[in-house]
Amino acid sequence: MGSSQAGAAGVSRRTSRRVRFPGGNGFELAGIVDAVRDDPEAPLVLFSHCFTCNKDLKAIVRISRRLAEGGIAVLRYDMTGLGGSDGDFSQTNFTTNLADLRAAARYAAEHLRPPDVLVGHSFGGAASLAVAAAPETAAAPETAAAPETDAALGHLRGVVGLAAPADTQHLAQLMLRMNPEIESAGQGTVRIGGLPWTITLQMLRDFRQHQLPDRIAGLALPLLLCHSPQDTTVGFDQALRIMQLATQGPNPASVSLLSLDGADHLLTTNDADWIYVADAIAAFVRRHAVTGSA
Repeated sequence: MGSSQAGAAGVSRRTSRRVRFPGGNGFELAGIVDAVRDDPEAPLVLFSHCFTCNKDLKAIVRISRRLAEGGIAVLRYDMTGLGGSDGDFSQTNFTTNLADLRAAARYAAEHLRPPDVLVGHSFGGAASLAVAAAPETAAAPETAAAPETDAALGHLRGVVGLAAPADTQHLAQLMLRMNPEIESAGQGTVRIGGLPWTITLQMLRDFRQHQLPDRIAGLALPLLLCHSPQDTTVGFDQALRIMQLATQGPNPASVSLLSLDGADHLLTTNDADWIYVADAIAAFVRRHAVTGSA
């Protein structure tokens, strides 16, 4: 994948390339770096996709490219078993999502620069919120040492949730409504985005055991929420709940809520929607990662 052209404006500021790197679950992950030409110090966004999606979702591609054209680099990647990444999706869960996100952050820190902002769409937004709220590495079980901040995440200056849920339990409930056989038989097929997906009971049990609201309540970073009141996949009430949780914790986070009136969950109905989101993310990054203001 080479550089794009900006027509009469000349050569694009963006240059894109494919990468592969070790994921957090023993499988190699596929990614794309939308870099800023001749600016290795450009702020970096790490973009996580939604449940059953991948880095090539149209909105993710367009938002990432627009950010790079505007001077903000992006690493977008496929989680285990999705897109171009190795592994079996049916054996993944929210825990594996978090491990892959952390692995992507490590890759970025080693080969690009530490991520400045985490951006996540839908379930990827939930993962981004969880990791941003707890950027620590786990202490070894045999020691009494307290967890230390993961060096790859120590540079974080903010997090963006795009149509993100406030918990992980709701997805488990949705999958069971779509196919109750998952609980009785241990797995079942559901159709998402017109495609069949094997959903396993271990996946749902993992979704149920995470306490995302507790993590959001402890979030100490600036937060931007982009959500449509007409979202029929993840309701607008989820954004309001995230905002409430983040602003009522012991150290209230700085939260901005962008209401995407008329937009759909995947930002496919109107190009103006993803442009609006991309420009809002760019402004957020410049405010918190470039100027460092709170």
